Amino acid sequence: MYEFAALTVLFKSYISIRTNFYTFLHENNRAEMTKGIYHSLTARKQQHKKSFAVLIDPDKVNDRNLEPLIELAISANVDYLLVGGSLVISNYLDDCVQLIKRSCNIPVILFPGSPNQVSKYADALLYLSLISGRNADLLIGQHVVSAPVVKQSGLEILPTGYMVIDGGAPTTVSYISNALPIPADKNEIAVCTAMAGEMLGMKLIYMDAGSGAKRAITEEMIAKVAAVIEVPLIIGGGIIEPEKAYLNCKAGADVIVVGNAIEKNPELIKEMAAAVHSVAVQV
Repeated sequence: MYEFAALTVLFKSYISIRTNFYTFLHENNRAEMTKGIYHSLTARKQQHKKSFAVLIDPDKVNDRNLEPLIELAISANVDYLLVGGSLVISNYLDDCVQLIKRSCNIPVILFPGSPNQVSKYADALLYLSLISGRNADLLIGQHVVSAPVVKQSGLEILPTGYMVIDGGAPTTVSYISNALPIPADKNEIAVCTAMAGEMLGMKLIYMDAGSGAKRAITEEMIAKVAAVIEVPLIIGGGIIEPEKAYLNCKAGADVIVVGNAIEKNPELIKEMAAAVHSVAVQV
């Protein structure tokens, strides 16, 4: 009986130490990033270093398949992990972010599809404003609704001009936003939209062909947009091959985001990361 009592005390002590350790680790990670995610993004841009981000949809992962994905991200030196989706109908968002934070030091950035996709356990949040459409709700309406929660979250907020580009197929984001994407061959519209977003104060420009896009954004459009803005440029949607990730970076993308392709083949993380990081640093 005494042995059982002793074991119980030891077990409770272990749980307490483990909990305190993970709490310390999370807070320590935050302390190490006091300069912020935005500082990291802009510093890498100034150094001409390209970044690779893996997009994780909480609706499509669980503890069992998320852990090996995190291990792959660590081994591939992934720069950022984006968490979110157009819908997120499960209750796994907080658990997903917490598991990632316990398992690695890769910064976690929320990529919310709606105001309720906020987790205080992440490092930052892309405050997306759909500047490519004419949907007032996604331009400012949902931000008004979510502002109190976002403000109280303690997250680093990254005002982001979100531009949906036609990827050759109807996407969830296009359907949910009820807004037409920018035509893939209308470079001048993309250029003017990105310039307007930057001048309105957006700290990032995110061009997205959408989940399940049949074609990725062209290098020509990326190059033209990159030439007229100074803020970091994020590119995602339809990138299924490492070569395309490499070419997008050469064209002017600062961050490459891949989600769908990795959901189908997680091992692709290593090849994608290697391709993005192989772009030579300009001197």
